[in-house]
Amino acid sequence: MCIDHKMMCKCGTLTASLNFRDEIMPVEVVNRIFCPQCAADVSFNAENMLRDNDWIIEYDMDVARFMAHKLSGAEITPEYLFDQGYCTWRGVYPTDHIDSVKEREELVKLAKINPRKYLDEIKKWGIDRMERLAQEGWRKAHAGQ
Repeated sequence: MCIDHKMMCKCGTLTASLNFRDEIMPVEVVNRIFCPQCAADVSFNAENMLRDNDWIIEYDMDVARFMAHKLSGAEITPEYLFDQGYCTWRGVYPTDHIDSVKEREELVKLAKINPRKYLDEIKKWGIDRMERLAQEGWRKAHAGQ
C-alpha cells in the first residue's frame, strides 16, 4: 500500500505529489521540495538530496535512518528512498498522476466506440509517453529501460 501526500515547493509556486511505500517512511522524512524555479538557488548536497529533472527533494536522513530498522539492512540514501518507492513521486514526475489522466481522456472515449483500437492506442500512448519522459530526463522513466 502507498500513501499519497501533496507538498508545496519551497517558493510556494508548485505542488508535488509523493508516495510513501508501505507507510515505512513518514512524511517527515522530507524536509523540503524545490521546484525548478526555487532549486536554482539551492546548494545541492548529495548526502541528503535527490535531483530529478531540475526538481530537488531534500530528505531528513536522521528520520530515514531511524525508520530504517524496517528495511532489513539496506543502505539508506536519497537514491534508495526515491528509487525503491519509500518516498518518491506519485507517478513518473511530481504531477504525473494528474497530467496522465488528462492525456488519456480522448483515448478513453475510443474504448466505447472501438475497444480493439483503444487497446492498441493506449499501449502505443504508454510506450511513447515513457520514451518522451525519459528523453526529458525523468529518473523514473529510465527505470524500465
